[in-house]
Amino acid sequence: MSEVHVYDMIAVGGGPGGYTAALYAARAGLDTLVLEKLSAGGQMALTEEIDNYPGFEEGIDGFTLAEKMQQQAERFGARSEYAQVESMDLTASPKVLETSEGPFYARTVVLATGANPRELGLPGEAALTGRGVAYCAACDGMRYKGRTVVVVGGGNSAAADAMLLSRIAKKVILVHRRDTLRATKIYHEPLMQAENIEFRWNSVVTELLHADKVTGVKLKDVHTGEETTVPCDGVFISVGRKPATELVQSQVALDRNGYIIADETTKTSLPGVYAVGDVRTKPLRQVVTAVADGATAVHMAEEYLAGGE
Repeated sequence: MSEVHVYDMIAVGGGPGGYTAALYAARAGLDTLVLEKLSAGGQMALTEEIDNYPGFEEGIDGFTLAEKMQQQAERFGARSEYAQVESMDLTASPKVLETSEGPFYARTVVLATGANPRELGLPGEAALTGRGVAYCAACDGMRYKGRTVVVVGGGNSAAADAMLLSRIAKKVILVHRRDTLRATKIYHEPLMQAENIEFRWNSVVTELLHADKVTGVKLKDVHTGEETTVPCDGVFISVGRKPATELVQSQVALDRNGYIIADETTKTSLPGVYAVGDVRTKPLRQVVTAVADGATAVHMAEEYLAGGE
């Protein structure tokens, strides 16, 4: 492979996990590249206000934080390439990443492809994201302090979001298509006891009502077909996430939900391949846990490159 450039590390995805890995790798003297298909930040860049990332006492918007992370990594020599990764051979030596801008080669690869929220698929949903439609209560909940919000879903994420929002919002309306929650039993009693949580069972959201921002939702009873209008200030959609693992499904081990199996070491089932951020199995998916993963991945990669893995 003497005729091609082989990087010590390529991070696939320019979110907080990918750029933290790039920062740590570049500072360690590793020849480092970040492949990002759109712009730095990933899902973080779509968040208008991040109040729970340490060091920014007034909060910071996700796009600006992403730019700062990119610039910091590049200051130490990491490169960024805007390219769509089309296929990967992670078992090859060196590892091969075919992209819209041609092939790239690396000794180690950090998979930082993230996970996207599952959408309801309603008209106007995408346009109203950030204007009343949200997918992360921990990220955006404080914007609805003292207001009325709807949570859509019945699993653990919806239950956790409803509990968190009940401590912030004036009223939380939990909408679920069945007559009982799918969430584990530990959530049931606290939800039922919360005085400001209202349940709308056997119901689905059929329409987002809005002017410039969300003003309410239209609900439909799945049994009777009856429709009702519920005024609200925000809608938190908590119906699961889709990990971006399509390109690695046949190469690294995944759990039953499609996330890459990797513990706190970030090591995957393939030597020299690491998973960071929302794409890996983990109990909490936040910016702060993604950057921790990025730092850990580089530590593991350095051991691998030194022949210690």
